[in-house]
Amino acid sequence: MFFDGYGYHGTSFEQTYRCYPASFIDKAQIENGDKVIMPPSALDRLASLHIDYPMLFELQNAAAERVSHCGVLEFIAEEGMIYMPYWMMENLLLQEGDFVRVKNVTLPKGTYVKLQPHTKDFLEISNPKAILETTLRNFSCLTTGDSIMVAYNNKKYYIDIIESKPSNAISIIETDCEVDFAPPLDYKEPEKRATSIPTGKAPAEGQEPPAEEPKFNAFTGVARRLDGKPLKNLSPPISSSGSKDRTPGTSNGVGQSSASSSSSQSTSRQSQGKLVFGSNTNRTGEAQKDTPKETKPEPPKKEEPKFQPFSGKKYSLKG
Repeated sequence: MFFDGYGYHGTSFEQTYRCYPASFIDKAQIENGDKVIMPPSALDRLASLHIDYPMLFELQNAAAERVSHCGVLEFIAEEGMIYMPYWMMENLLLQEGDFVRVKNVTLPKGTYVKLQPHTKDFLEISNPKAILETTLRNFSCLTTGDSIMVAYNNKKYYIDIIESKPSNAISIIETDCEVDFAPPLDYKEPEKRATSIPTGKAPAEGQEPPAEEPKFNAFTGVARRLDGKPLKNLSPPISSSGSKDRTPGTSNGVGQSSASSSSSQSTSRQSQGKLVFGSNTNRTGEAQKDTPKETKPEPPKKEEPKFQPFSGKKYSLKG
């Protein structure tokens, strides 16, 4: 049963048209949205059916089994033809002049949509959220699986619709919709750095153990005399680690019992290559080395007369 000779039938709007891109008509603005241009006969049929606004349509390519959704901008196309954005024809795998089936539908208002940019360049825009909000004002609906086009600064960015709620096709007209972003398709995770081997555990096979840092050893220099003379029978220096085993009295260099014990401690320290300051044993030992074995006795010193007060002569004032 046909309707008024236009070829429409049934109680709903459903018609097949030949599709062409926006370059075939002077309406380049439709590339920035999801709205199509239909013939005037479609408006007459939709008005007789009392279709609810906004008018939304399902586009189907039966040959490729692809489905999408769109709105309508104007009814000025030639009869039997429909003009649509080129990115929409790519989603439906349509070529110029292919047949597309158009059917009116009612879609629920969207509450959630998840987007995935094709390239990370879109996220590098100064304010991608504002650009996306401005672009989506020209859209009537979104369909899961579609790739919409966002034009900004003479460059086209493609974004996939990977999830939508409450259904696979939603209306985004006058609704608050939560938007989430997935990582771009060309995003690569940074390489993980090699973790250091914790102390106390053996290294894995094929790995060299970490080199140990040299420990600090105090007083490992060479002993020198203060008078510049060479030392005789000097033993090699001993690291400070060995000095830890000595008694506190020896390490501090202070005589505790008698002069003989202090002299033995000082000689032991000298043999270990250390300088000992403030010890009398070194000075006496050096004096013995410098003086000859046979010493002459020193002559006795004369005693100086002691001072006796009031020991002078008496004189008279009279003369």
